[in-house]
Amino acid sequence: MQTQLSNKCNLVLYLDKELIQKSKDLGFNLSKTFENHLKQLIIQFTRIKTENIFNLKNSIIGKWAEPELNRRPLARKGTVLAFKNQEEMLGRFRDFQLVDLRRSKRTAYEKVWWIKRVLKFLNKNPCEISRDDLRLFLKSLDGYSRSHYKNALMALKVFFRDFLQKPELVSSFKFPHRVFKPKQIVTKEQIRVFYGALDTTKEKALFLLYATSGLRRQEILTLTPEDVDFEKRMITPSNHLGETKKSWVSFYNQEAEQVLNKYLSEKKKSRSKRLFPMQRHEDVELWKTAKEKTGANITPQKLRQWFCQEMINQGTSETYVDAFCGRVPKSVLARHYTDFSSVKLLKIYENTRFQILS
Repeated sequence: MQTQLSNKCNLVLYLDKELIQKSKDLGFNLSKTFENHLKQLIIQFTRIKTENIFNLKNSIIGKWAEPELNRRPLARKGTVLAFKNQEEMLGRFRDFQLVDLRRSKRTAYEKVWWIKRVLKFLNKNPCEISRDDLRLFLKSLDGYSRSHYKNALMALKVFFRDFLQKPELVSSFKFPHRVFKPKQIVTKEQIRVFYGALDTTKEKALFLLYATSGLRRQEILTLTPEDVDFEKRMITPSNHLGETKKSWVSFYNQEAEQVLNKYLSEKKKSRSKRLFPMQRHEDVELWKTAKEKTGANITPQKLRQWFCQEMINQGTSETYVDAFCGRVPKSVLARHYTDFSSVKLLKIYENTRFQILS
């Protein structure tokens, strides 16, 4: 007996008292029972190929073993997602933004583009990327604008913190401090000179729609005939599916109406449903010729700022200016007790009497 016990050691197990009592009543030898079951478990594991261990582990353990509740828990680790290749990973990252985070398609694709750029720069598997690697990439953005750096860091945080569940990789990186710069609103005379330098009817129609509606760049570029009530000159943008931007309704003046109708009568047929179909390079280089001729850099954003200033100068309440520009009113009273119907907004818009060319 001494020889048989020489290779054995003591093991302390914590079991339910009721379970122990029932085992004793049935005449079980707990020590021998545990030993036999453990041997069986080891035999089953050794017969299974390495690649199948993790697939069958839960079912085997569920039958033969339970978690050891008295053991000190391991440090928490992020979930590691398995991907067949980079293309599948980026596709799932895009879907994660669209479905889980409710981001717009444009926002999702933009962040996917940033992650592609990061992976190309580092030339590493995402699971192998460290904080130092990300720091090296962010350092390469020195010399770019604050907004450029911010967009890159935002993509990194969504990808590593939210999607891969590795917040420790990006937790130390801070967004750049936003410095307030007083805006310089363009004048009506500058707008007229710039408009005169535009070459095509398409450019002129776009320009006047931006200037007289106060809408964002993509809100105009993605317009379809269904988004415009040509009789009321009313625009209802429908391209916002995310949570970062909102849109209400806005209008355009008679000057813009005349140029828009002329453009639509001359417009060639296109497979695109948009009123202003254009290639990627056209979007990026919008009004490039006029900028070179005049030396002025008037953008859709600057026309949006001018629109707001012009509305305020003509006595329009800031609450309604926000409505035209698709911003949620800050005031609780404005949000819950103000009429933002299209009839009300049309009446307010007509009272402003926008005039640019005359």
